[in-house]
Amino acid sequence: MDTLDDWFPYDRYRPHQREMLELAAACAREGGIAMIDAPTGSGKSSVVSALLAESSGRKVIVAVRTVSQLTTFLRELGMVRDRRGGALKFAYLVGKGSMCPLGGEGDVYRRCEGVKAFSTALMRERAQKGSLIPANDRQIRQQIRKMDTEHPLICPYFIHAKSYIEPEDAGLRQIPSAALRVRAERLRNEVILPEQLAKFCGDICPYETMMHAAREADVIVVNFHHLFDDAIREQLYQSLEIDGGAALLLIDEAHNCGEVVQSIESVGLSERDIEQAGHELAHQRKASREADAIRNLLPPVARFMEMLKGSQETEDWFDPAIFQRMIMKESLYQSMEAIVDDLLKISEGIREQNIKAGEFRESAIERLCEFFYRIFRSAADRAYLTVYRKDDDGNVALEVRNIDPSTKLQEIAQAHAACVLISGTLSPIESYRRYYFGDLAVRTLSLPNAFPAENRLILCANDITTAYSMRRDPQNLARLDATIRAFATLPGNLAIYFPSYDLLNTFAERSAKAVRGKQVFIEPKNTAEANVALREFLSLPGQRRSGILFAVCGGKWSEGLDYRGEMLSGALVIGLPLAPFNRVRRMVIEYFRMKFPEEGEFISYTLPAINRALQALGRVLRTPEDRGVLVLGEKRFLEPRVKGGLPPWMQEEMRACDSDALTRAVRAWK
Repeated sequence: MDTLDDWFPYDRYRPHQREMLELAAACAREGGIAMIDAPTGSGKSSVVSALLAESSGRKVIVAVRTVSQLTTFLRELGMVRDRRGGALKFAYLVGKGSMCPLGGEGDVYRRCEGVKAFSTALMRERAQKGSLIPANDRQIRQQIRKMDTEHPLICPYFIHAKSYIEPEDAGLRQIPSAALRVRAERLRNEVILPEQLAKFCGDICPYETMMHAAREADVIVVNFHHLFDDAIREQLYQSLEIDGGAALLLIDEAHNCGEVVQSIESVGLSERDIEQAGHELAHQRKASREADAIRNLLPPVARFMEMLKGSQETEDWFDPAIFQRMIMKESLYQSMEAIVDDLLKISEGIREQNIKAGEFRESAIERLCEFFYRIFRSAADRAYLTVYRKDDDGNVALEVRNIDPSTKLQEIAQAHAACVLISGTLSPIESYRRYYFGDLAVRTLSLPNAFPAENRLILCANDITTAYSMRRDPQNLARLDATIRAFATLPGNLAIYFPSYDLLNTFAERSAKAVRGKQVFIEPKNTAEANVALREFLSLPGQRRSGILFAVCGGKWSEGLDYRGEMLSGALVIGLPLAPFNRVRRMVIEYFRMKFPEEGEFISYTLPAINRALQALGRVLRTPEDRGVLVLGEKRFLEPRVKGGLPPWMQEEMRACDSDALTRAVRAWK
């Protein structure tokens, strides 16, 4: 019988690593849920080897948030396979949006659905005339050459992935092409990274290749949306013949689960959607008798949005009962349920028409249908809030927002034979356990930091704050400026993180002028510009230069990035990065106070802020050899409840100091 040692791919275990793997193995063996808080350097990715040791032929599903995390697991699995003498097959799935080589406009998933349907019809027609290998068929190749690449109706990559057979006892049957099967087998047995996949697949559909590889894989690595979106997960498991009850689930970067689930479970409606829905319904009057009735609902929705523009708030709750009364008052409908039923009929008809016409964008009617369905359901479910938002131009958008991901997380975890969640920032782990799983039985483990303590200096300022009441206090501002200036004297690349873009812009403008000998980078809101600037920043140490980032906690430069070696030598978090406090936030806190009387505000308001700060500081020390300075520039981190939310090793090592003592400590660091 295999043991954990038989699957572990390294010569020796890191400190506390075996304890972590044994917990995961016990969870896989006995079933249930486990949560592991393991700082960077603990060897978290080896948890997959513990699940494999106890898999007994069951599939292992690994869910990751980013491509970089997916790559980490592929390399880990490659080492496990080497350890096992090649007796391990694994595959991965990434979103079509980043992988589809076919051009064209609209939603990539709808485009794929449409061109596959057209391509299949064409291939079957030719196969019925004896052409069983579509890629070699003269007429199909002619159609491919003639097609409009901006508005494709067939997919040459899908066509190259398929062929036909005609068994004696049955009709035509579509099967994977020989070229696809060869590539899928290689994909299961070699480490081919996502950035290499398109070139590797050549003229064959990368997604079909990934799916075929996954069907016979022992381990499948998927992204969060594959797992947390019900429709995608159900379709995926059905296609791959996966029985969740006979599969082991590993979720990486588990501190992000809540936000991802909330995003998937929420739905919005903009003024542009209402306008576009009107145009779509005008074209449906002959095809659908319900179109006029639904069209009459749009003016009251638009007036409701117009009414909200008079509010001074940029985000606030709106009463769904008032919204429903306004809509129902001017309609012939007797219930919201009847409205949703008609919207479903119309949206399905529009979708079918659009696909036939080669139009693959999501229609506004579909968004309207989803919004009405969610607002109808929200009346009976306090885990959803009805919210409106105003942008800088005064445009209003409505949203039905999920505020509690626990129901979905519990449902998914319990649908698998075992579920293990891992992260470097699941602290305090008991709070995350309650937030995600309530009263369910969950194994938990929190590991100490395995990196040498002498390689890091952890400081917390006890005389500065970004609390709203102190933001204009001259002495507090002077100490904040002094702290930033002192931190900026450290050698190497540095990063300073702020709670919001407003504070970032305020202090970046004030402090950048005082920075000497470093190139200054201020995080832009535009993603493309941020990526270009970050690459330049990370290249500086190789040129024997250094820079300083002014960034936002939870922003583009604070999570999911690996600043190894000299890429980042220190991080300073200014303030406690709490979400803006408004009526919506107050309602969220009240909901969680009802659910967790003693811990509700901490779980819903303070805990996410602590995690954003930890994620920012966590960019610095990525290997045992890295050295760096971590500074919390906010006295609220010394309050017992907030400090108690930090990892135990950080609480033990953190030194409280005023701005003068902080300056001396920074200067003494070598």
